[in-house]
Amino acid sequence: MAITKEQIIDQLRLVNDPELHRDIVTLNMVKHVAYCDGHATIKVELTTPACPLKETIQRDVEQAVRALGPEIVEVKVDFGAQVPQSPQKKAAQNNPLPGVKNIVAVGAGKGGVGKSTVAVNLAVGLARTGAKVGLLDGDIYGPSLPTLLGLAGRTPEVDGKKIIPFTVHGIQTMTLGALVEAEKPLIWRGPMAHSAFSQLAVQTRWDDLDYLIIDLPPGTGDVPLTMAQILPLSGAVVVCTPQRVAQDDARRAVRMFQQLDIEVLGVVENMSYFVGDDGKEYDIFGKGGARQMAEELGVPFLGAVPINMALRANSDAGNPTANFTPGTLAQELEALVKNVAGQISVRALEGAYAGPQISVQ
Repeated sequence: MAITKEQIIDQLRLVNDPELHRDIVTLNMVKHVAYCDGHATIKVELTTPACPLKETIQRDVEQAVRALGPEIVEVKVDFGAQVPQSPQKKAAQNNPLPGVKNIVAVGAGKGGVGKSTVAVNLAVGLARTGAKVGLLDGDIYGPSLPTLLGLAGRTPEVDGKKIIPFTVHGIQTMTLGALVEAEKPLIWRGPMAHSAFSQLAVQTRWDDLDYLIIDLPPGTGDVPLTMAQILPLSGAVVVCTPQRVAQDDARRAVRMFQQLDIEVLGVVENMSYFVGDDGKEYDIFGKGGARQMAEELGVPFLGAVPINMALRANSDAGNPTANFTPGTLAQELEALVKNVAGQISVRALEGAYAGPQISVQ
């Protein structure tokens, strides 16, 4: 009996998305099925170009279709990607950023843990996968993006009441540091901080974006409260170093986001370890503390970023793209990017799903 396209679709119902634990047909990820003379072609649409389990899905699709019998001589899996809107964005009324699908805050309980470094490399890493990404420097007290992105001395253009974001390293970005003198102290009372952040976020003319990453100031003060009030967030990433004193403050940051009804996507351990010239790994701050904290709080652990001299040098030079030069640092950063993108997709698709829309030829 000749194999039919309908039989192939039924086999694909046996393939589950490893993170969502539902089959890819029900999830409407199968967009096209074609079959002729033993050759099957399946178009699968991923929920992010940074999908961490693309190879797993491809393997499972191939195995499921080949299980139909020896008549199958070739299984070709073509991947596309369409980042879904967060449910918070869909539900928000008077959304000031309707062209942004997912807004993700990067925060920390205390300063000096590398929050801005993580935010920058997360944004650049997502853009390198093909996503459309923006990065907002929400740290209105000590903006770091002019240095980290090489924006020092540049001022943005203005179109009417809108600020035109910079385009660097494949991302759009805006920072208060580009609007004030380099050494001007930024002293804000509560209402002033609220106004400054609101204007920076809403009056920047962002293009349509898959992700907008917001680098928050450290702590649990006015800016996170303002952000939660005016923007529909997909979730938050908390950055922590391994030692106990940093964990204590990071726990407060996790609880703050939860109290504000912002989903905690997970925890990143920065300065996790150091590899010396002798090839030996040194746990300067006690590697693994952030992972243990994440487990205790019941939130995902997103990855570890090592102490790396190239990371420091590239940050000082405003060249985060160089951090993705093949090596240990790039591997850790790419794993972090995939894990964050995966968590965003899981939360965006955890609700009800539309029925499959499959084109068969």
